[in-house]
Amino acid sequence: MQTKQLRNLVRLLGGSARDLAPVVGVVVFFQLAVLQQAPDNLFQILIGVALVLIGLTLFVQGLEMGLFPIGEAMALALTKKGSLTALIGFAFALGFGTTVAEPALIAVSGEAARTAAEAGIVGTDAQSQARYADLLRLTVAISVGSALVVGVIRILKKWPIQWLIIGGYILVISLTVFAPAEIVGIAYDSGGVTTSTITVPLVTALGVGLASSIAGRNPLVDGFGLIALASLTPMIFVLIFGMLWQTFAVQVMS
Repeated sequence: MQTKQLRNLVRLLGGSARDLAPVVGVVVFFQLAVLQQAPDNLFQILIGVALVLIGLTLFVQGLEMGLFPIGEAMALALTKKGSLTALIGFAFALGFGTTVAEPALIAVSGEAARTAAEAGIVGTDAQSQARYADLLRLTVAISVGSALVVGVIRILKKWPIQWLIIGGYILVISLTVFAPAEIVGIAYDSGGVTTSTITVPLVTALGVGLASSIAGRNPLVDGFGLIALASLTPMIFVLIFGMLWQTFAVQVMS
């Protein structure tokens, strides 16, 4: 048994090493071939790479053991319960909760607040910047929760995903024309930071689990697409947020 576990561990570490190899290869090539010098803190870098390798292995194993099964199990249980309200409430709460905890979103919101302060859009004091960052973060979290609600209804109603995506991007382009230039880049980046390490596994598991539990639904066709919606809606919501902030900035900041 111990030999089998050891082989499994070596297999997992080997898979993670294979995933990291392109990144490490690019860094080593430019360090040695272009800069033509070894980094000063080589030992510290090697320790860091080893920790990333171990962390990535544990993370992937945790997804397979925990997050994917619980997401699918929750979707199946709520479907059997037959309560549309509970299912939609779970979808919104899942989207909101996973997004508001995204480290990437926290980082982008904070950086956006600091940049907005330098541009004079918000006050330069810490409280004004924190308020702007929190509102931006909540806007994105609400947008992802709303996206999952639409995605769940799409699976239940068997709506074509392409029409939702096409219509959404037409709306994004239309809002971009009227939104302040300062918020456009932030809005577009917000669509990317929502689909990160915490959100993607649970959202994917929700879609696949829901499609698997409903008769006449194909998990491969109907179960995927929630991530696309979760990337699209933050752009719409943040563009609207920027327009509202520009209109009511005096009242908000007072």
